[in-house]
Amino acid sequence: MKRVCILFILFLVAFNTSFAQQVLKKGFLVACGDDKLFIIDPNKSNDNHTEIIWKWAVADAKSLPAAYIPLLKSLDECKPVMGNKKILVTSSTGATILVDIASKDVEFYAKTPMAHSVDLLPNNRIIVANSTHPKGNSIELYDLKKNERVLFTDSLYSGHGVAWNPKDKLLYVLGYQHLKTYSLVNWSSENPSLKLESSWQLPDKSGHDLFRIDRDTFLVSTHHSVFLFNSNNKSFTDFTLLKGKKDVKSVNYYPKKNSLIYTVAEESWWTENIYMVNPNKTIKLPNLKLYKVRKAI
Repeated sequence: MKRVCILFILFLVAFNTSFAQQVLKKGFLVACGDDKLFIIDPNKSNDNHTEIIWKWAVADAKSLPAAYIPLLKSLDECKPVMGNKKILVTSSTGATILVDIASKDVEFYAKTPMAHSVDLLPNNRIIVANSTHPKGNSIELYDLKKNERVLFTDSLYSGHGVAWNPKDKLLYVLGYQHLKTYSLVNWSSENPSLKLESSWQLPDKSGHDLFRIDRDTFLVSTHHSVFLFNSNNKSFTDFTLLKGKKDVKSVNYYPKKNSLIYTVAEESWWTENIYMVNPNKTIKLPNLKLYKVRKAI
């Protein structure tokens, strides 16, 4: 009987993993707004139809403490992680969570004031960027095995973007006026921290989104435009495809195919449209205050 139970559990684990990978295939999009997440097949979507493969609302998370429901009213980040089986999510209304696609349940949660972005770091740790809030304006480090326990924090005015670069083993963070890098300290211990290594002033105010294109290049969106940042020569240059484009809230670029996916604030801080270049199309999510879109790779 014991062996049967073990085999059944192994089957469920394998099934859930397979199901999650089938749902969020490479090339699919993850979009977030209000208290909802969507997985979209862009190949079957066009200006008149959006092919939604999977959707999630806060109410689907059975293990989430009730106190978190009002903290997840305005989702503003949704990064696929762990082989596209899970999604890291932040909310400007005050929380960060890890959503399992197969079960739709939450596997990590923390109260993060005015959170705007999150990224996965080595050893299943995450970094959260918090924007303007009396308890925000910071980056916070967490372990995914320890709900709500802050391991390290540092100040970052209007924190909006975080991106880990495995090439130089540095964390890049984006604030209102600066792009900064941090190195990992005491990472194998129970008390890890981060060390500030560099800081560069942005060519424009109000950093919005930070996206790592490749080993050496990042995209930085600001209030008035979008820029490329080269980590080798430490310089900002115009990103031609979106030069002068205001209020880009999320940007994803893949140079091999010159493929671009982005959202831009059109109704105050939100939109109902996902814009794509190569192929050129607009994907609509009506009746949703859409903030960001990410691509599964």
